[in-house]
Amino acid sequence: MTPLQIQHLKDIYYSGIQAVDPYQIMMKSLLIDHDILTIQNSEKIFQFDLKPFKKIAVIGFGKATAKMAKAVEEVLSGRINSGLISVKYGHTEDLSVIETIEAGHPIPDSNSEAAAQRILSNATEYKSDTLVLVLISGGGSALVSSPYDSSNSKIQINLQDKQEISNLLLKCGASIQEINCIRKHLSLIKGGRLAHALYPATTISLILSDVIGDPLDVIASGTTVPDSSTFPEVRKIIDRYDLEQHL
Repeated sequence: MTPLQIQHLKDIYYSGIQAVDPYQIMMKSLLIDHDILTIQNSEKIFQFDLKPFKKIAVIGFGKATAKMAKAVEEVLSGRINSGLISVKYGHTEDLSVIETIEAGHPIPDSNSEAAAQRILSNATEYKSDTLVLVLISGGGSALVSSPYDSSNSKIQINLQDKQEISNLLLKCGASIQEINCIRKHLSLIKGGRLAHALYPATTISLILSDVIGDPLDVIASGTTVPDSSTFPEVRKIIDRYDLEQHL
C-alpha cells in the first residue's frame, strides 16, 4: 500500500468519526436567529419562539451528552438559566453553566441515583414559562436511575435491586429493546415519566440514537415519550431468559 493510499484511508476514517461527533451534529442541527430557535434533523425543520419563556433549563443523560451540552451552551449563549447532565465517568467537557455529574455505566451506581433524584426534584420547580431542553444519548438508562417506589406497592425496589437486575439482563443475552422494556417498568424517570414530571413546562427532547431503527421509546429507555411496552411483555422477557429464579 502506498503512502497516498494510507493517507486516503486515514482521511476516510477521520471523516467518519467527525460525521458522528455529537458536538458537530448539534452545531449543524441548532440555530438561533434573534429569538427563534431552529432545530433541523435529516427529515424536518422545527422552529420555536423563545420570547414567551422566562427561563431556559437544560437536563440530559448519556455517554454523548457532555458534547451535546457544549454545543447547546454555544448556540444558546447567555440564554440558559440552569442545567444538569449525567455522563459516564471521564466523558466530560468544560461547561460554563450546565453542571455535570459523572455516574456508572452500564451498571447504575449511587451517582446515577443522585442524578435522577436531582433532575426529578428540579422538574417540580419548572413552570409553564420554562423551556426545558432534554439532551438524550445512548447509555442514558444507566446514568439516571430512579428505582420505582410506591406506598401502594408491597414490593419496594432499591438501587441494589436495579444493579442486580441490570447485571442479569446484560449477561443473559437480552436485546436492548428487552432490557429497556424491563428498565422502564422499574423506574420513576423512564418510560415517559420524566415528561410527566416536567409538565407544565415546555419540553424539547434532542436525542442521539444508538438503537437500530431509532425507536424513541427505547433510546435511554424513553424518558420523554409514551411507553409502548406493557407489564405482560416484561413477564414474557423474564420467562424467556429464565430470570425469575434470580429475582
